[in-house]
Amino acid sequence: MNGTTLSTLALFLLTTLWARAADLSNVPQIHETAEQRDARMQWFRDAKFGMFIHWGPCSVGSKEIGWDRKANRPWDINGIQTPRTEDPVYDNYYKQFNPTKYDADEWVRFAKESGMKYMVLITKHHDGFAQFDSKVSNHSIMASPYGRDIVRAYADACHKQGMKLGLYYSTRDWYHPDYLVGDNVKYDEFYRTQVKELLASYGTVDVMWFDHVGGQDWGKWKFDELFSMMYRLQPKLIVNDRAAKFCGPRTPDDRGPATPEIAKMTKGDYYTPEGSIGAMDVVKDWESCIHVGRGWSYHGEDGFKGPEDCIKMLVSCTTGGGNLLLNFGPRPDGTFAEGEAKVARAMGEWLKTYGDAIYGTRGGPYRNGSWGGSCHRDKKLYLHVYQWPKVGLAFDMLPAKVLSARTLTGSPATFTQTDNELSISVADKDRATPVTVIELTLDRTLETGRTIGVVRTPKAYLSQVGAILSEDSKLEISSSSQWNQVKDHARLFTGDRPASGFAFHTGDEKNPWAKIDLGAVKTVNAIEIENRPNDRRTDGLILSISEDGKKWEEVWKAKEWESSWVVPLTHFDAGIDTPGRQARFIKLETKGNSPRPLLLQRITVYGVK
Repeated sequence: MNGTTLSTLALFLLTTLWARAADLSNVPQIHETAEQRDARMQWFRDAKFGMFIHWGPCSVGSKEIGWDRKANRPWDINGIQTPRTEDPVYDNYYKQFNPTKYDADEWVRFAKESGMKYMVLITKHHDGFAQFDSKVSNHSIMASPYGRDIVRAYADACHKQGMKLGLYYSTRDWYHPDYLVGDNVKYDEFYRTQVKELLASYGTVDVMWFDHVGGQDWGKWKFDELFSMMYRLQPKLIVNDRAAKFCGPRTPDDRGPATPEIAKMTKGDYYTPEGSIGAMDVVKDWESCIHVGRGWSYHGEDGFKGPEDCIKMLVSCTTGGGNLLLNFGPRPDGTFAEGEAKVARAMGEWLKTYGDAIYGTRGGPYRNGSWGGSCHRDKKLYLHVYQWPKVGLAFDMLPAKVLSARTLTGSPATFTQTDNELSISVADKDRATPVTVIELTLDRTLETGRTIGVVRTPKAYLSQVGAILSEDSKLEISSSSQWNQVKDHARLFTGDRPASGFAFHTGDEKNPWAKIDLGAVKTVNAIEIENRPNDRRTDGLILSISEDGKKWEEVWKAKEWESSWVVPLTHFDAGIDTPGRQARFIKLETKGNSPRPLLLQRITVYGVK
C-alpha cells in the first residue's frame, strides 16, 4: 500500500469518525417532516418584522463594529493566514464603555410599540468582545466599567414582555489568539462553549443568528457537535444560514462537509440577504438585514434612512416572501439616537393601520415590481401599491373570485374581473403615501408558496393605442442558442402568450439584440414588452426605432427591471408631445461588460395600420 493510498484511507477514516462524532437525531433540519417544520417556523413567518441591535464598546468611538478594528484579520475570507495584531485604540474602548442608561425593559417596550415581533442582539461580533458574562473569556462586558451582563437584562426583558428572543454570535473572531490556528481545536472548543453558555443560561432562545466563519476547511470545525448541543438545549430553536458561511473548501487539501446531512444542517432554516431587500422567493424562508443609519453600529446623530423608505422596505420583504430585520445602533450610554427612534415610531404608527396587510401574511401571488407587491392570508389578498401606472393597474387572472375591494383606510376601491384580467382603481384622493394598501376579499383561500402572474397593461388601455401592427412581423436576432424557441416566433408579436417560457433566446454576447421588421413604415403608438418571469437578463434594455434599418434613434431605456414594460412613442409637435412615431424597424438590445443572452417572452407593437 503506497503513501497516497494510506493518506486517502486516513482521510476517509477521519471524516467518517468526524461525521459520527455527535448524535444528530435531534437536529430538525435533517429529520423533521414538512409539517413539523411549518409548525416550528410559523411564528417567524408570521412575525415579518424584527429589530437587530449592533452595539458594544465600538460605540464609544463611533466606529463600525468589528470592521473598524485596524488590525489583521487572520484566516479570513481569502483563506490566507496573517499574523494576529492588535488595535490599541479599538481594543481598549471597553475600558470606557459604561452604558448607565441602558434599560432593556425600555428597549423591548420600544420595539413592541414600533411593531416589531422579535429582537436579535449582538452577543459577540468579529472583534471578539462578549456582551455577556462568559466564563471562558476575560474580553467581555464584565471587564468594563459597566461590569454587568447586558444579555441577561435583555433576555429577561424579552421573556417578561413576550418578545421573541434572538441572539447574534460571530463565529469569526479577529481578536482570539487561537482563531483558525493549526487544527483550530482550541478555538472550536472555545466558541462552542460560548454558544452553549448563551443557550443554557438565558431561558428560551428563539433565534440563533450566526455570522460567518473564516476561509478554512470544514474539518477544522465540529458543526455536528454544535448543532447536536444547540438542539439538546433549545429544541424549537430557529437558526440562520451562516453557521458555516465562507467555510471552505478553498484548496485541494481542504475538506468539505463530511456528509450531505451536515451540509444541509448548516444551511439552517432561512437565508439572510444583507444590506438590501432579497429577491422575491415565496418557497424558501429568508430575512433581509438592513441598517437604519450610516452603518451597523452607532455613527453619530445623523445620516438615517427616512420612515417612508423603511416602510417600503418592510412591505417589499413581506410581499416578496421574507422578513425584515431592521438594525439599530444605540449610543454609548444605551439610548437610541432620535433619528433612528423617529423611524421606529413612524413604522409603529403605520402598522397600527396597515398591520393586517403585513403580519401573518404570505408573499405573492403577483410578482413584485416598481408598482409594489401583494400578499395574502386566508381569504384576503392585499395589494401594496407604490406607483400607480398612468395606463392603469391590472393583473393576470386569479384562481378565485373577488367579492369586494377597499383600501385599509376605509375608502372604496373599484375592480373589474374577467376570465383574463383583474383591474383595480382607487380615486386619486385615496392613494396614500408611501403605499396604498388595497384589501380584496375572495371567495376562497389562495395557495401559499406559488406565484400566478404579474402586473400587466390593462386591455382597456391597449385598445386605445391602436391596432396590433406586429402580427406579421419578421424577427432577426444577433445569434441563436439551443434554447431558442423558433416554433414560437410567429406568436411572439400577436398579443397572445407564447406556449413556452420564452419565445426567443440569443447566445451569450456583450451586445445581444433583436430586430423586428413591420414590413412597411407605420405609425407606432406603443410597444408592450414582456419579460420571462423573474429573469433579469434584460436589465438596461434599450429600444431604438428606424424607418430604413440603417439610421437608428434610441427612444427609450429601462430605468429598472420590470416583469413587463409599456413604452409609449410620441413626437414633439406644436409645443406638445403627440402620440405616434414613424417606424418600420424596432430594435431591442442590452449592453454590458460580461456576455449574456437576451431573451423576451412577448413583444407587441400597437399603432395605426
